[in-house]
Amino acid sequence: MFQLLKTEGKARRGVFTCAHGTVQTPVFMNVGTQGAIKVSLSAADLKAIGCQVELSNTYHLHLRPGDRLVHDLGGLHRFMTWDGPILTDSGGFQVFSLASLRRIKEEGVYFASHIDGHKIFMGPEESMRIQSNLGSTIAMAFDECVENPAAYDYARESCARTTRWLIRCKEEHDRLNALPAALNPRQLLFGINQGCTFDDLRVAHMKDIAALGLDGYAIGGLAVGEPAPVMYRVIEAVEPYMPADKPRYLMGVGTPVNILEGVARGVDLFDCVMPARNARHGHVFTWSGRRNLLNQQYERDLSPLDEACGCPACRRYSRAYIRHLFKAGEMLAMRLCVMHNLFFYNTLMERIRESLENGTFSAFYEEYREILDKRAPGL
Repeated sequence: MFQLLKTEGKARRGVFTCAHGTVQTPVFMNVGTQGAIKVSLSAADLKAIGCQVELSNTYHLHLRPGDRLVHDLGGLHRFMTWDGPILTDSGGFQVFSLASLRRIKEEGVYFASHIDGHKIFMGPEESMRIQSNLGSTIAMAFDECVENPAAYDYARESCARTTRWLIRCKEEHDRLNALPAALNPRQLLFGINQGCTFDDLRVAHMKDIAALGLDGYAIGGLAVGEPAPVMYRVIEAVEPYMPADKPRYLMGVGTPVNILEGVARGVDLFDCVMPARNARHGHVFTWSGRRNLLNQQYERDLSPLDEACGCPACRRYSRAYIRHLFKAGEMLAMRLCVMHNLFFYNTLMERIRESLENGTFSAFYEEYREILDKRAPGL
């Protein structure tokens, strides 16, 4: 399933084989929460910009249009006409971040829909059934996402509950995959490491879940407001206890620099809404730094968003034109910038993989770790 091809320090170059294709790692998974990149891109667009893995959300698709409907229509791949791998988030993060009036019990979580307020229950078995109905390539275990900062004692109790939930997820996942009517009987299950920013809880929890022999492992509960150095410290604490022969996923991360730092610490998979969300507000990533297209300095600038980029937007349109579209309220502005930013992220991962293959990742890391975190030079 996962083959480690080469390493440089902690950084890993690998290949991940699954029911819907082969994934070259490290990889950034493009986030289409409700089956599409918000406002802008379709499955066909994702192919054009080099997306390898699409990520959708269990919670949102359960509420709308409904996982049973998606199942009856042939599964999420057929529904959104995407033939590559799909990872579905378990819904845990959304339950804890979006839902109001939630009550956490041993059996699961009772909460109110953010759409119309109706009462919903979701536990490990329910999350697995929804993801089985969707037929995704990779299902994520249902976990408790604890607020940061959190009290140590509560974080410890939460880790223990998340482990118990994970055992239930695995049992239900195995049962569902064995059913004759399973849409994807080869669906994989990834466990999620929790423990807030307490290194000892993180390490103990990673040891516990690694013993379950899952298909992959994620580090969750980070990039929720803690300083970046704290996030990097947690990754460094957990990484030695993550199985070396399984994919490693850092959830919800992040900026281009966060990704560079994550790769350098042994992470294989990333996802984040940031490139698409920032793009919808005119903020684009380039190989010379970040640009805010709403700035007046771009009013007469006929250069592409990034002279070093080959995305569809950069091949055809200027900064001045796209800035005009934003000012005029045209949705095309958001589409072009989202396309650019995701192309940039996918290309960043491609260049990281090439540097690992060539034994030059350390040099690539040193060259771009500061450039990518700065604003691009002015005109």
